[in-house]
Amino acid sequence: MEILIKLSQFLLSLSLLIILHELGHFIPAKLFKTRVEKFYLFFDIKFSLFKKQIGETVYGIGWLPLGGYVKISGMIDESMDTEQMALPPQPWEFRSKPAWQRLIIMLGGVTVNFILAFLIYIGITFAYGDMYISNSEAKDGVWVTNPALVKAGLRTGDKIIAVDGRKIEHFHDLSEALIMGKNVAVERNGNMQTVSLPDNFISSILDQDKKSTVELRIPFVISDVAATSPNKDMLKTKDIVTSLDNQPLRYADEMEARLNALKGKTVPAMVKRDGKEIAISLKVSDSGKLGIQYPNRLPVDNLEKLGIYKISREEYGFFESIPVGLERGVDELAKYGRQLKAIFTPKTGAYKGVGGFKAIFDIFPESWSWELFWNITALLSIMLGVMNLLPIPALDGGHVMFLLYEMISGRKPSDKFLERAQMVGIFLLLALLLFANGNDIYKWITK
Repeated sequence: MEILIKLSQFLLSLSLLIILHELGHFIPAKLFKTRVEKFYLFFDIKFSLFKKQIGETVYGIGWLPLGGYVKISGMIDESMDTEQMALPPQPWEFRSKPAWQRLIIMLGGVTVNFILAFLIYIGITFAYGDMYISNSEAKDGVWVTNPALVKAGLRTGDKIIAVDGRKIEHFHDLSEALIMGKNVAVERNGNMQTVSLPDNFISSILDQDKKSTVELRIPFVISDVAATSPNKDMLKTKDIVTSLDNQPLRYADEMEARLNALKGKTVPAMVKRDGKEIAISLKVSDSGKLGIQYPNRLPVDNLEKLGIYKISREEYGFFESIPVGLERGVDELAKYGRQLKAIFTPKTGAYKGVGGFKAIFDIFPESWSWELFWNITALLSIMLGVMNLLPIPALDGGHVMFLLYEMISGRKPSDKFLERAQMVGIFLLLALLLFANGNDIYKWITK
């Protein structure tokens, strides 16, 4: 059932983005009286799942869910319709229109992507407000969960103040800031110091089984007690161990060191069960184990109820949500720009994290959440807009590049040149598609 929910969200989001992107090309083309021969969701190689002609345009759904397209008369695109291009230009064709009209048609798709993303962020802000844990709430520092960060010099208990000079206000911004950052300002034992992350830090993160960087320090909550555990009669799932060997235990990350010091011993402990403190004895094996699995992740609101972290909640009226949503959209756009820059910088190793359709599919949760769905869709809309603006022939950005050259120089590239450039662009896109989805397959095989 979970996979069907993920698949439904994936296909709904992808379909919505494709249709609106192509509408961004379709509408200005129609306004400028340019003939649109096809409007397709997904690709219809050899056959279509559905098609219907209305006026001069065939609307349809293809069987290959790798995107969609509008086929505009007199335009050199992925259809490579050289027969049409060999005929004399007609007034209704793309190639017969002034350069500024062609530019608007080509920029229509990405314009819709960016507008859509900003509208979604405004809508999310209005409908759901904002809920977050302030970074200042991590009064005892962070839990460093990735060995790459430990190797770089960060320690559990460090209070991360700023990354690359930018103060971190919300805890959920820490991971992205660390992955993309260089210099981390931390407070350790009351002293300020700077931890410098290596150029290949992103690569080091991707090479780890655990991709998270830092997390909130949480109580030692038991997720499961093994049937063979010597403590099976003492412990239950969801117990919170609050004391061990007469020493308070506040966080789960402290447990391993404690157990290593108590190997082979039976020690007193305190657990919180159903809101009550209970005294018990625990047997520590010679290998420093209790025969349990931990930590059991608690919902954020439970952490608030336990008095560990305070959740900040903000609600916005309709007009208040507009600047907040716009600011959020700008932040996400800037984040994706930084990620793209890292991917195209080989020494960072960020290219290892490039993923294809499986990576996008895995972003969606296993239970339906409209808030998460719209957040993911907005991010994907930004990604689609930015990627389409890349100056690669066959992408919108490639067409824009040649149109700008024409408008500035006054010389239009020949159809033969544009056809060859289109072929090069298609080859590059296929290579990128194979690389991204090949990365997905490699990760799936080796995980």
